[in-house]
Amino acid sequence: MPNMSKKKQLMPLQEANIRNKNFTEVSLGYRPEQAIEESDRCLQCKNAPCVAGCPVNVQIPEFIKLVKENKFYEGYLKIFETNSLPEVCGRVCPQENQCEKYCVRGKKDEPVAIGRLERFVSDYASQNPQKSENLSAIEPNKGKVAIIGSGPAGVSCAGDLAKMGYEVTIFEAFHTAGGVLMYGIPEFRLPKKIVQNAIDRVVELGVKIEKNMVIGKILSIDELFQEGYQAVFIGTGAGLPVFMNIPGENLNGVMSANEFLTRINLMKAYDPDADTPVKIGKNVAVVGGGNVAMDAARCAIRLGAENVYIVYRRSLDELPARKEEVEHAEEEGIIFKLLTNPKQIIGTDNGWAKAIQCVEMELGEPDSSGRRRPIEKPDSLFEILVETVIISIGTTPNPLIKDTTKQLKFAPKGEIVADEVTGQTSQPGIFAGGDIVTGAATVIQAMGAGKRSAIAIDEYIRSKK
Repeated sequence: MPNMSKKKQLMPLQEANIRNKNFTEVSLGYRPEQAIEESDRCLQCKNAPCVAGCPVNVQIPEFIKLVKENKFYEGYLKIFETNSLPEVCGRVCPQENQCEKYCVRGKKDEPVAIGRLERFVSDYASQNPQKSENLSAIEPNKGKVAIIGSGPAGVSCAGDLAKMGYEVTIFEAFHTAGGVLMYGIPEFRLPKKIVQNAIDRVVELGVKIEKNMVIGKILSIDELFQEGYQAVFIGTGAGLPVFMNIPGENLNGVMSANEFLTRINLMKAYDPDADTPVKIGKNVAVVGGGNVAMDAARCAIRLGAENVYIVYRRSLDELPARKEEVEHAEEEGIIFKLLTNPKQIIGTDNGWAKAIQCVEMELGEPDSSGRRRPIEKPDSLFEILVETVIISIGTTPNPLIKDTTKQLKFAPKGEIVADEVTGQTSQPGIFAGGDIVTGAATVIQAMGAGKRSAIAIDEYIRSKK
């Protein structure tokens, strides 16, 4: 008889007033006895709707059954069959909108804590490593494939192709591999050593990583084909920030969330001895309501800001960030200025931000996104005194690939047009997946795209032979 407890096992956390002063991981992970007890809540459904809700189709009931049987490493191996980054997904995937959304237990009670169990077995495997990859079984020298970008889409595609026997090289623009997992998500939510472990696993499969290689500048895609690559996968993400185009955005003290988080995550700008420390004022406004906005706000309070505001034009119900991230931000002292929209940033005489002028909003009828459309209230202007403004309202793809690869088709906002199943673009031999195709989405969706493209690339190269 399964454990019929209505609620998940609680995740142990750092205390809010301690964690908001450090960058170590907030969630501490399940203890073995918690994991076993939570795994016993799974009903082991035969049709497993949770699996259909996972973009990479992790065999969820099977891995949870292994946890229940105290076979933690075997549970990790079961996940790893379809998911190259389980320790990442267990931490940052929005399970509430994917696997857990379809959990049968969730119809009446809280769903099984699938993500927390995934993190548990991944952490167990990391702490108790065993040799699990039979590299001798890989059929070698099937061909050469180039992967552009080392984020979740690129790493997933590269790992799967390497297992099939391809010679794979990842070309990464930054000095550190990992893409958005390294530069976008803070240490307190996703420790960098965990991402590095995942990258190291791909390298162990024989994948080469060329860093500081900006494709579209140092080499073009056409030149990659000239160098003998038989197929190219583009997984460069959507890392170009979008701004509001309001007066004052060019003032000192105003920056994109991308710049702010990249400097913190890649350059350790939270360290006073860092080469490029980030200086913020006592009062910070973060404009936006997604996970990136929560990350930026929570970083700002860890850097010593006294008042950090989330400025968002809709209500709490429409906030796109994960519920868990919003709760953690509130616990850490972030102030939510909801139904509030910036009109301009006001500066000092010497060019620094000193306030953000906003207007109150009210919600009207739903728009094309399904969320109620914010409407400006008349005569409701007010100011929030801030020295730093961080803009987090979305991103678009970098145009470098577009400007140097004329044969590809692109959508109006700069995304590559590609088949949603195979990733095949308008040019034979060129595949694409992740945020460069869909716009900003989730880590696991990008991984799913990389996996599907790996299968399509294998079929494409074999068909040419």
